[in-house]
Amino acid sequence: MPYTLNETQPNRVHLRLWPYNALAPRGYAMVIGMTAATLAMPLIAVLGSPALWGLLPFALLALWGLWYALDRNYRDRQILEEMTLSRSEVTLRRINPRGPVLDWHADPHWVAVRLTPRGGPVEHYLTLTGGGREVELGAFLTPQERQHLNDDLTQVLIRLKSYA
Repeated sequence: MPYTLNETQPNRVHLRLWPYNALAPRGYAMVIGMTAATLAMPLIAVLGSPALWGLLPFALLALWGLWYALDRNYRDRQILEEMTLSRSEVTLRRINPRGPVLDWHADPHWVAVRLTPRGGPVEHYLTLTGGGREVELGAFLTPQERQHLNDDLTQVLIRLKSYA
């Protein structure tokens, strides 16, 4: 699961969510290297001829396009959501890759977790309501991961509310 739910102290839980990155840095280098090798194979046949200079810019442009797309995807997935749940307060902080850090605070007694199976922006849309606002949680997770997260958060909130 691309999230961790840890009890840091008695009656205090820390949740950390991040998007799944399927391509590790080593895999990234391998994809770029294999693509460069594949693009170089046809160029070997035209080495020493003027045709090389006609084909080389297109091969380099294709390689740069792949590099740019993979790098942009990696940077866009640097989202982090951190939530701290305690008997006195629930806080949620979303750190966006390009944009402001978003904070949300609420009293745990009034916080409700809602999972909308259909009709939301994504399948199994997960939201938290409290403090006069409704905030989205884990939009980058898969529907099954949001279901598991909903179950885990519901249990944590029930436990925290029962101690109050």
